[in-house]
Amino acid sequence: MSDFVPAPIAQLPWKTILLLFVLASFGFVVLYSAAGGSLTPWAGLHMFRFMAFVVMAIVLSRFKESFWKTMAFPAYAIVVLMLLGVELIGAVGGGSQRWLNLGFINLQPSELMKVAIILAVARFYDLLPPSQLRTWGAIWPLFALLAVPCMLILLQPDLGTTITVVAGALTIAFLAGLPLRLFIGGAAAVAVIAPLAYFFALEEYQQRRVTTFLNPENDPLGSGYHISQSKIAIGSGGLFGKGFMNGTQSHLDYLPEGHTDFVFATMAEEWGLMGGILVLFCFFLLFRWGLGVAMKAKTRFSKLTAAGLTVTIFFYVAINLMMVMGLAPVVGIPLPFLSHGGSSMMTIMICVGILMSIERNPGRRGGAFG
Repeated sequence: MSDFVPAPIAQLPWKTILLLFVLASFGFVVLYSAAGGSLTPWAGLHMFRFMAFVVMAIVLSRFKESFWKTMAFPAYAIVVLMLLGVELIGAVGGGSQRWLNLGFINLQPSELMKVAIILAVARFYDLLPPSQLRTWGAIWPLFALLAVPCMLILLQPDLGTTITVVAGALTIAFLAGLPLRLFIGGAAAVAVIAPLAYFFALEEYQQRRVTTFLNPENDPLGSGYHISQSKIAIGSGGLFGKGFMNGTQSHLDYLPEGHTDFVFATMAEEWGLMGGILVLFCFFLLFRWGLGVAMKAKTRFSKLTAAGLTVTIFFYVAINLMMVMGLAPVVGIPLPFLSHGGSSMMTIMICVGILMSIERNPGRRGGAFG
């Protein structure tokens, strides 16, 4: 078989690509049902974007480590400029100013920052001599890299994405070898500052999300409506679900955003616990592959980048699932490969493409493309 298949194609991680196809296809089925049995407006576009981004990921997999090292800081700077563009000419949707209208897609630069911050922080700690890991010089550049994008993302406002960006960067810093006491001290500081931030830093709607998370039944028809309806949809699915096209919460429009942030609730109502287990198992296999790439990488930069990108995908999944089950406040994080949304899928597939690149070239020297 290898005599007939070109080596660059044969070397692709086809098991991972098939896994992603399974997830995206399941998302297609869920979105088709959510639209009442129609390819429009979500399902058809969902699969078209997925196929296009798979091709993009395969192209990205051809680049070597030297390319990602070279592009780490320029890519970060470009995304920061795009975030500035959002503040100046960004499109408004759902009460937030988060998008740049490029015609064929409404691009959300804050999504791209999740990848850019990983590359930039990984490159910084790759350049930093190990002897300086316990000095102030290992800490202040991390905060400098985080400060500007986080401030711009909070202005949109988008607390969920800010949390994901910070979590990804701190994960890289921890894996790079920063002392554990810094993270323990930081966690203690957050615990002290959090009550003050609630009253003086959060917008009114963000405060409502926190109080709703703590007690959604206090206002089930108002601020607690999303979580309450999501729990009803998930619980009513039972073990095997109500069946394809038989969901009521989404079809009767009781479940808000059933095609984006709450797509897992839409799925669970029709496919039940077994459908949820299938989705979780697929994500488990994806995380295992990503961590395997990080473990096998041969250089510090590749290891940190692969681990950071895998953790970024994990945060997408974990925050979304906790949100739809009422275990976290509603923050607007989509579920990879199932939720409808171009920017989030593109970001995830960029992560996958870079992981494929690291797996194919785990730190070998040479040109930037091969």
